[in-house]
Amino acid sequence: AMSVSPRPVVAVAQVTSTPDKEHNWAQCSGLVREAAQRGARLVFLPEGFDFIGTGPEQSLRLAEPLHGDTVGRYRQLARECEVWLSLGGFHERGPDWDSTGRIYNCHILLDSSGDVVATYRKTHLCDVELPGSVSFRESSFTNPGPELVPPVDTPVGKVLPLPLPWPPLGPPKPSLPALCPQLGLGVCYDLRFPELALALRGKGAQILTYPSAFTVTTGSAHWEVLLRARAIECQCYVVAAAQTGRHHEGRASFGHSLVADPWGTVVAQCRDGPGLCLADIDLEFLERVRRNIPVQQHRRRDLYGSPGL
Repeated sequence: AMSVSPRPVVAVAQVTSTPDKEHNWAQCSGLVREAAQRGARLVFLPEGFDFIGTGPEQSLRLAEPLHGDTVGRYRQLARECEVWLSLGGFHERGPDWDSTGRIYNCHILLDSSGDVVATYRKTHLCDVELPGSVSFRESSFTNPGPELVPPVDTPVGKVLPLPLPWPPLGPPKPSLPALCPQLGLGVCYDLRFPELALALRGKGAQILTYPSAFTVTTGSAHWEVLLRARAIECQCYVVAAAQTGRHHEGRASFGHSLVADPWGTVVAQCRDGPGLCLADIDLEFLERVRRNIPVQQHRRRDLYGSPGL
């Protein structure tokens, strides 16, 4: 039989990070604990959950390796709360820090034992120049990630059992293991590249996540429409935790964290200010959408290829 959670199982946190790591930890850990109390099994934190610096120099100075204090605290938090954590954009001093002096924008996935399940380093770096509005060059201090990460099995959602043979042959057999929703990892600016989403979909993703710190200008114009587009074209749930409000004098973020279903409907959303939104991941609905409009089978791979396959 299908296992149905009586409460929402995915929580999306919206925060306002600053250069003060302790402030950010108090804000994020409080929301994780609240989400766990409300029944979430996987909590998504946005890009820059650790801090948002005033410029490249401060960001490089505050960055840490994966084995540093910040990730250690979140590993302990995952164990205490018995939740998985999507740490959506960590300023990582990677193994090449000593030679490059540059960092990675690293999306870390922790399980409920506090173990690192996956790390994805942002592949598309945000170099944007909008006269009179936005000027940002992530590539001036950040290395692009070298590869995509295959989707990861997660424990969230209304899970479907694997089908047994029909008609049954011989004596009754125990049910096969349940299918676990597969999570494909991205970060912020990656949202603008459907090729990445389609590659993750081609490798089995059922949930796509884009932890972000969209500017007010680009967010008000593009945020929701891009997320809903990725959900519709990939027939996936899309989970997007976002930064909100003013981080310091020189930077502010749009907010509006959300969850969109495979039909493109926004099923949960934050507005302004720090907080949470919660949603179910219903794989039965996802499979019905894919079955009713089988775009994967209709793709003309002979004409334009297929990302990820």
